[in-house]
Amino acid sequence: MKLTFLGTGTSQGVPVIGCRCKVCTSADRRDRRLRTAAMVETHGVRLVIDAGPDFRYQMLRTGVRYIDAILLTHEHKDHIAGIDDIRAFNYFEGRAVPIYATERVGRAVRKDFDYAFAENRYPGAPEIDLRTIRQNEPFDVAGFHVIPISGRHYLLPVTGYRIGALAYLTDFNGIDDRQLDKLRGVDVLVINALRYEKHISHFTVDEAVEISRRVHARRTYLTHMSHQIGLYADKKDTLPAGVEFAWDGLRIEIE
Repeated sequence: MKLTFLGTGTSQGVPVIGCRCKVCTSADRRDRRLRTAAMVETHGVRLVIDAGPDFRYQMLRTGVRYIDAILLTHEHKDHIAGIDDIRAFNYFEGRAVPIYATERVGRAVRKDFDYAFAENRYPGAPEIDLRTIRQNEPFDVAGFHVIPISGRHYLLPVTGYRIGALAYLTDFNGIDDRQLDKLRGVDVLVINALRYEKHISHFTVDEAVEISRRVHARRTYLTHMSHQIGLYADKKDTLPAGVEFAWDGLRIEIE
């Protein structure tokens, strides 16, 4: 199984519009972060997790010509705003794209992209096969067995996913022990780490590292990072063994 980090930035991305800090002006491509999303591939099957406002460019940048499904973590715009761009996949694949989401997130998709669900759809509107998942019920997608992981994003419920030896969590700032049990023994844990200072709705670097330690992840990659993390080159060697800052375009193999 392969995991590609399509984006590793926070809701504003990095660089932030108008910011002249040393991270936002860095020439190192590892400091340039699109909105957080990922792609999981195995045996010709391809899942994308989240489709934010950079979705179109992320697909072009990786040369993707088809996807089997999209999994949504929650309804914030930096995670769903690019759904309209599945139209290209509709055209070339000749089918609606399955999108998996909880009932609440599905309602947000129907509201934001109401023209895609209209009785008399506008020609060329995206074709969405919206499928409802339940927080504590595993499901299958194109041969993948997916286990939902429930967490909190301040007051908003969010959903992470365990797919085999991979667990992917973003926009979490709280998770209970019962959900942590689903993560124990993962080979690769991807988890959000917004910055070093405490935040109301995101894990900090130290909090993410602590989750990694508690579930005994062999490898951990931090994502959904703001420019407040600092320069990649300065920070990459400051993390414990087995923990790394992810960057856009990073591809890893998972046994």
